[in-house]
Amino acid sequence: MTDVHSHASEIDPPSDEDVQRLIQAAISARDHAYAPHSHFYVGAALLTHDGRIVEGCNVENASYSLTQCAERTAVCSAVAGGYRMFHAVAIASIGGAMPCGACRQVLAEFGSDLYVYTIDVIDGDQQMRRLSELLPDAFSTSDIPKR
Repeated sequence: MTDVHSHASEIDPPSDEDVQRLIQAAISARDHAYAPHSHFYVGAALLTHDGRIVEGCNVENASYSLTQCAERTAVCSAVAGGYRMFHAVAIASIGGAMPCGACRQVLAEFGSDLYVYTIDVIDGDQQMRRLSELLPDAFSTSDIPKR
């Protein structure tokens, strides 16, 4: 079985072409967001290690704690499709918001050195960080006691 947890030196950044495909997919996914309560529409797209892109969008709920962020929706869709290794994620929103703490932890389950791109859909500003920068010392399988 392949270890999905990786180290910074093992993952090269995605190509410029892949980054552009990923960003466009995140922007497109944002069009499907369901956000009748906050009106904060977010799209996310994951780049798998074989070059496929899996999209997700936020899905709000009147019971706010049941809301699903775009990043977690993309991860769930990818896992349901058989993908467990991700190279990068792009997140599109007004203001270019970074992923919340819960999304950072969910993404870290699949590799702490994922490339994270945020896009402000108003002015086009883009930022890139490594997930390990956004969530240092993430809780991982090594923190779970062995039986």
